[in-house]
Amino acid sequence: MSTRLIQLQREGERRVALVEEPRLRLLQKVTSIYALVHEALAQGAKLSEFAKQREKDEVLDYDPVYEGRSDWRVLPAMDHPQEPARCLVSGTGLTHFGSARDRQAMHAQLAGEDLTDSMKMFRWGVEGGRPVAGQIGASPEWFYKGSGSILRGHGEPLDVPAFAEDGGEEAEVACIYVIGPDGGPRRIGMAAGNEFSDHQFERKNYLNLAGSKLRKCALGPELVIDAEFESVPGEVVIERDGVVLWSKPIRTGETEMCHSLQNIEHHHFKFEQHRRPGDVHVHFLGADCLSFGEGVTLADGDVTKIRFDGFGRPLRNTIRRANSPPELVRAIPLT
Repeated sequence: MSTRLIQLQREGERRVALVEEPRLRLLQKVTSIYALVHEALAQGAKLSEFAKQREKDEVLDYDPVYEGRSDWRVLPAMDHPQEPARCLVSGTGLTHFGSARDRQAMHAQLAGEDLTDSMKMFRWGVEGGRPVAGQIGASPEWFYKGSGSILRGHGEPLDVPAFAEDGGEEAEVACIYVIGPDGGPRRIGMAAGNEFSDHQFERKNYLNLAGSKLRKCALGPELVIDAEFESVPGEVVIERDGVVLWSKPIRTGETEMCHSLQNIEHHHFKFEQHRRPGDVHVHFLGADCLSFGEGVTLADGDVTKIRFDGFGRPLRNTIRRANSPPELVRAIPLT
């Protein structure tokens, strides 16, 4: 059985709990997974074993918390509780065959090409993204999403801002890292995520990719410390007015990807600025498919549900579209 943790908040109080279906067992004097990680690092302990040593007899029924019927609400599966700006949210794209196919179709319509730059990059991953142990492979696509302030938890809305052209789900697994005191990255676990993006804006020109990723995204509800990531089945569902609008089985994991996890991690952490002690990194690993790729446009009030086997309960979020026109933002010169 995997070890799964969940972060909770009630008014000004934060807690961490072990998931023991159908209950949550609160840990003693632990207010964040971030704090728990640093305690484990200081003691040279394995995180899963260290968490179990902090167990407490106090338990909560999981159902009311998960369904929003409790004073406790679910926080993102990982954050930097003191300084959100020290949490870097990023991702690697063109890792799954399905997403590459969608991206090729999206950009080929614009460019009129047989082979787009996206598909060329994907092929580089197929050819060189899984190097032998100890070797460096082809560099994958990398994108920045924002700081920890953009992270949303299970049950929270995902906003489509007034300036956006669209908002679409990307059902993915995210790897979670903390940089140790020695500057070395430590992978502390994985979580289901919704790497929410503006695909309509991206479709206009692939150079819009960077801007299309600067959106809020969701993570959780559970952090899996010792996740199996060889080949992981899952499902993404879009509900509208309580009825399933679109759904599809999905699959992620190293055997489903053209880049190995080791290669992705090397190319992320090779940059010195990504190895600052104490920082948190949330890195999305790519999607198998998108509802946008099958002609679905998410509307205000739609609900996305993302589930991966072994990653705990599904991540659910409601789409919230701005209903006002965009406002001009002015920079005031200090002359």
